[in-house]
Amino acid sequence: MQGLSSKRYRYSLLTLLILTSGLFLIGLSMPIMTVSKFIFLDNTFSISSGIYDLFAEGRYFLFVVILGLSVLLPVLKLGVLFYLLLSFEKLEYLNKTKRLLNLMHDYGRWAMLDVMVVALLIVTVKLGAFVNIQTHNGLYVFGISVLLTMAVTHLVVRAANKKGDSKESPFI
Repeated sequence: MQGLSSKRYRYSLLTLLILTSGLFLIGLSMPIMTVSKFIFLDNTFSISSGIYDLFAEGRYFLFVVILGLSVLLPVLKLGVLFYLLLSFEKLEYLNKTKRLLNLMHDYGRWAMLDVMVVALLIVTVKLGAFVNIQTHNGLYVFGISVLLTMAVTHLVVRAANKKGDSKESPFI
C-alpha cells in the first residue's frame, strides 16, 4: 500500500474527488422519486426540481435550508478538498486551515445525507396511505456521492493531520 507521502496517492484522491463531484452533480439532477396519488397523478422530481418547487411555492425557509445543506455546503466542501489537493506544493499549512478541515470533516459529513432522509420521511408521513412513493436511481447516485465525499474528506483530513505533525507535505 502506498503511503500518504506518495504523488500516486494524491492523484488517486484527485481522481476519486472528480468522480465524486460528477456523481454529486448527476445525483442533483436525476429523478430521485415518483409520488403517485390515486393511480392517476404521478409527480417525478429530482433534488434540484424539489428545491425549485419549494421556492416557487413560497416555502423560503425550507428552500434555504435544503439548498444550503444539500447543495451549497457540499459544493463548498468539494471546493476546499480540490484546493487542498491541487495546491499542496504552495500551501503553507496553518492551524486555521487544519481546524477548518477538521470542522468540515466532523460536521459536514451529515449535511447532505440527513437532509435527504428527513425530507423523504416528511414526504412519506405527510402523504399517508393514499400515495405510493417509488425511488429512482438519482437517490442512489446522490447517496453514493455523499459516502464518497465522506471517504475523501476522511483521507484528506488524515493526510493533513500527518502534515501538521511533520513539516513536510503529506502528498509529495
